[in-house]
This record gives sequence, structure tokens and C-alpha cells, in this order.
Amino acid sequence: MKDSFESEFFAGNRQRLRTLFQGTAPIVLTAHGLLQRNGDNYYPFRQDSSFWYLTGIDLPDVKLVIDKDNEYLIMPEISPHEAVFNEPRDLDEIQGRSGIKDIYESKVGWKKLGSRLKKVKHVATVGAQSAYSDHYGFFVNPARGALIAEIKSYNSEVTLLDIRQHLVLMRSVKQPVELEAIKKAIDITAKTIKSIAKKRDKYQFEYQIEADLIHGFRSRGARGHSFEPIVASGANSAILHYQANNSEIENGWLLLDVGAEFDHYAADITRVFSVGEPSKRNRIVHQTVRDVQEYAFSLIAPGAKLRENEKKIHQFMGEKLRELGLIKMIDDESVAKYFPHSTSHSMGLDVHDPMDYDRPLESGMVITVEPGIYIPEEGFGVRIEDDVVITDKGYTILSKNIPIEL
Repeated sequence: MKDSFESEFFAGNRQRLRTLFQGTAPIVLTAHGLLQRNGDNYYPFRQDSSFWYLTGIDLPDVKLVIDKDNEYLIMPEISPHEAVFNEPRDLDEIQGRSGIKDIYESKVGWKKLGSRLKKVKHVATVGAQSAYSDHYGFFVNPARGALIAEIKSYNSEVTLLDIRQHLVLMRSVKQPVELEAIKKAIDITAKTIKSIAKKRDKYQFEYQIEADLIHGFRSRGARGHSFEPIVASGANSAILHYQANNSEIENGWLLLDVGAEFDHYAADITRVFSVGEPSKRNRIVHQTVRDVQEYAFSLIAPGAKLRENEKKIHQFMGEKLRELGLIKMIDDESVAKYFPHSTSHSMGLDVHDPMDYDRPLESGMVITVEPGIYIPEEGFGVRIEDDVVITDKGYTILSKNIPIEL
């Protein structure tokens, strides 16, 4: 399927980056690399979001160089194995897609860049993370670290300038073509959720729903999931990032936290459905989460700050948790026991897109609104999540066509 993004989009993003950076140092960025899955197999490739944002290229290990008014790509070397088994590179297609005319094979490109690196004191790039992220519990893609090591091999004294702040600023506000991709991702997600909801009583296991999710997404034109889906029935719904999706579906309760990816852009929707007859307690907690979400919506406006909104929402949630008999005192620790996450995050190329949460909201920003209450001792949890775009006058709920009722 032909996507909606033309070379002008990527060229415009590179020009905006030049304007924001204002420095004379060369900007050098890398695509993601392939990661081993097992044996001689690798995981499906997903491009580094900022690299795609600037180039539109979906190939691993490519390097982008922006040096004042000059820009070029350096292609990776191809092993004999890759030459036999993988698709050949189409340089004309890469040029047309990215809008970058100069493309060099590895040795030629690095010779050109290396001679420049030897003469400069600074190089701008995206800083590399540690090999393992303790916060998220995963190994990070090593491509950025490998790039920095290569740069240092030409000039060990060079000082690196991190341009992440500029990319965050740019990616926080979506352009019209980005909003259209997000709307399409949400539309695909909505139709798939509705299709599953109609026959939810016919599923026996969570993985059967997971199978219908990917079928629904792919058959409607999506690339696939924007994140690993959560299909949680019964007590599994109280586990925030439950992803086993292999339990037998219990009567009463089914939570879906899912999203399609279309043209690289994400949707992120959560709904809870009854399977059989939910209890009175289930219904009360579900309505409470709806009330908190409505309160969160009331705080959204251009100029508001998400971090300040969160404080108000947590206070409001604390009052609701006390009404439910779950807590006695409204303090951070008590509230976090049943509502341990934030209400909103930015969304775009990444399902959790980078954003400065102290920056005032402005037209074009896309955020989620997802309060939740999780009660493991009662064997269920509720989360309701919608995707919202900020407008000049307020906000629009992009996922409003997905029913919230049990």
C-alpha cells in the first residue's frame, strides 16, 4: 500500500532541524540495526523513529549526514549472504523517497565523512543509551553506540552535541499528514475492536482475540501492531502490561489495550467489555474510571501543562478511590497502589512519543487520556483510553466512535 508521505515532508523536517540546531557542526544520525531473534533469524525490522522522520527510509544501518547545506546518505556494506537472500537496494527509490540526491556506498561515504570529522571539534547526533535499560528491563538497539564509536575512531577528541531536544520539539507537534496517518491508525483499530466486541462471547481463549486483532489490522491496511497487544480477561486485567494473552477467558470481564500502526504512526486504545454478566462492583468501578476520564478531558486546553493536570487528576482519583472504599487517606502512595501510572502520554511515531511534559499543550499535539483502577485483591482492573488531538479551541477525541459502554 502506498503511504501518504512524500519527500517534501522529510526534506522539510531536515530543514527545520537545521534551523533549530543553528550550529556549524555536522549532524550525523544512524538508522536502527537488525537484532538477532535466535540462530540466524532476526526480529522484524522497525526503523528508528527520528531517522524515519528525517529520511523516510526503512533500511537498517544507513547513515544520514547533514553538514550545513550539504546532506548525503551512507549505505552499509552488503555481505555475500545479504546479496543473495535480501532484496536489492533501489537507489533511485531511496533518492525519490528521502529527497536526498547524494548516496554513497560505505567506503566512499565514510572516507568523505571521515575527512570532515578530522577537522571539527563538535559533531551533533542522538546520544546512545546504556546497553541495558534498567527502567524498562530491555536491551537497547546498539546502532547509536556503534555510530558514536565510529565517529570517535576518526577523531577521539571530538565533542558530541545531543540534538534530542530539537527532535522532541519537532515531533511533539504533528503536521497535517501525520494527523491523517494517526486518524487512519485509530480508524483501523476502532473497526477491529468493534468487530471483536460483537462476537466476544464466542471466544474461549485470549489468544483467539489476539489472532483476530492482527487479522483485522492487516486486512484493513495497517502494518501491524503499534505495540504488543494486551488481551486480558478476569484477574489478568489487573496486570498493567499483561501480554501473555493465553488464558481461558473468564465470564464477566475482558480488557483490550491495543493499537494499529499505519504509515509508521500509532493508535493506542483501551476498552473493557463484559463477557457474560459483570458484577455490580465491576459496573461501579467502570463508571468511576469513566468519571475520572471526563474530569481529565475537562482539564485539556491549549496552554495547559500535562504535569500540572496530572496532580489534579490524582487528587480527583484519590477522592474516587476513597468513595470506593479502597483507600482511607488521599496521598501519593495510597493512590498509586490502585492507579500507578500517568493519565496521558504523547503519541505519534512511537506509541509513547517523546515530549516535554512541562511544555504547554498546543494545537497539533496528540495525547492519550487513560485513567485506570486496578484491584488485584478483587480480581479485576479497568482502564479506558482514548486518543486526543489538541486544537486551537480545545481538543478533539479521535477515538470517540469506539463505544465505552460495557
